[in-house]
Amino acid sequence: MEIYLIRHTAPDIEKGVCYGQSDLNLKSNYTEEFEAVLNQIQLKKDFKVISSPLKRCVLLAKRFSNHITLDDRLKELNFGDWELNPWNDIPEKDINPWMADFVNIAVPNGESYVELASRVDDFFESITHSKNNQNLIVISHAGPIRVVLSKLLKLPLKDSFSIKINYGDVFHLKKENESLKLITEINL
Repeated sequence: MEIYLIRHTAPDIEKGVCYGQSDLNLKSNYTEEFEAVLNQIQLKKDFKVISSPLKRCVLLAKRFSNHITLDDRLKELNFGDWELNPWNDIPEKDINPWMADFVNIAVPNGESYVELASRVDDFFESITHSKNNQNLIVISHAGPIRVVLSKLLKLPLKDSFSIKINYGDVFHLKKENESLKLITEINL
């Protein structure tokens, strides 16, 4: 079983704004970015497409198939009260404890990184232990992708931001003996 794990292309939002589960539009040049993604994947076999339900992922998923399975477990971190606020406007009394331990401390009315990791792990456990060995294209966000890659690379979650993930990046995984193996080379 082969899996292509893909980050959505660039959203239409100003730099410096906190966003996670906000349903953002894509930048106007998204069709060009889609072509760059498509050129990285060799679709020689049938693939099932699974996507985060946020439109910045769904639009890309529709380029692969008209039949998409949406899964909430693939959503980005829920930034709760901080969604769509400039990072610089978040009060220090709120952001400092989170910055000191973003893995375990939840954003006010949002979630922690370990909570995100739990739902993403649940998703990947379900597909790796499925009897169906259908090839997959999974379209998600940087947070969930970092969780998967950090697990495969045996990196603690607190160190997962050393993994660079750009908009439209594609990571090739392969299921072997009930476990996932990373095919794409990553330099840390």
